[in-house]
Amino acid sequence: MTVAATPRAPALAQRGTVLDVQSLSKRYRGQPVVDGVSFSLCRGEVLGLLGPNGAGKTSIISMVLGLLRPDTGRILIEGTDLAEHRAQALATTNFAAVYAPLPGNLSVRQNLRFFGRLYGVRGLTERIDELLEQFELQHHADTRCGLLSSGEQTRVSLAKAMLNRPHLLLLDEPTASLDPATARELRQLIRSLAGDAGILWTSHNMLEVQAVCDRVLFLSRGQVLLTGDPRLLPARHGAADLEELFVRVAREPLTLREPA
Repeated sequence: MTVAATPRAPALAQRGTVLDVQSLSKRYRGQPVVDGVSFSLCRGEVLGLLGPNGAGKTSIISMVLGLLRPDTGRILIEGTDLAEHRAQALATTNFAAVYAPLPGNLSVRQNLRFFGRLYGVRGLTERIDELLEQFELQHHADTRCGLLSSGEQTRVSLAKAMLNRPHLLLLDEPTASLDPATARELRQLIRSLAGDAGILWTSHNMLEVQAVCDRVLFLSRGQVLLTGDPRLLPARHGAADLEELFVRVAREPLTLREPA
C-alpha cells in the first residue's frame, strides 16, 4: 500500500523505531479479529489507531502489552521480540485507559508508590515528586483517587504511566467521558509527552485525533484499511473531514481500500 509521508516523517524516522508490528493476527472462536496487521511507530510520534467498535484496536493493544498472545506475527519493542523476551521488551512500556482506573481507596501518592515499586523505579520518592509537579497533582497527593474528578483521575493515570519513563506509551481512549475543556488541556499534556516516547493512541474523537496525531491507521474488520496524515486523508478519499471518513470506514469499508 502506497502511503503519503507526513511532514514530520523524515525527522521521526531518524529517531528510530520503538514499535514494529509484523503480520499480527488473532482469532476468537474461529473468527479473525486482527488479520495480518503490520505497522511501525517512531520515537516522538503519536500514532492514532482508529476504527469502529470491534475493528481490533483493543486486541492489538492487548497483544502489544503481552496480555494476549497472537496466533501469528511478531511484535518488536525497540528491536526486542516480545514473545521471546517479554520482561525486557516491556521494561520501557506503559499504558493508560479510561476503563482501567487506579485503586480508588489509595491516595495519589500511594498509587504512584505502589506502581513505582512494581516497575522497579529507582529514586522513587524523587520521581513521584517530579510527576506530581508535572501533572499538577501536588495538592491532591494525599487524596484518595476515588474522590477525584474524572480529569484529575486521568492525570493520575498518566502520571502512573510515566513512572518508568516509557519509550512506548499505549493510550486507549485516554480522554473519553471528559468535558471538552478538560479533554483539550489533557490532549496538550499528552502531546508534550511525545519526546523520546512513541505514543499509540486510540480514540473515537476525530477532532482530538486531528489535533494530536502525526499519523493514523484506520482499521476495519481487523485489517488496516487506510493510513496517513489525519489532516490529508479526508481529501484523498473525498471526505469533508476526518469524522466523515471515520463514518465511511465503519459503513462502506470496501469502497475505501487503497491499492497495494
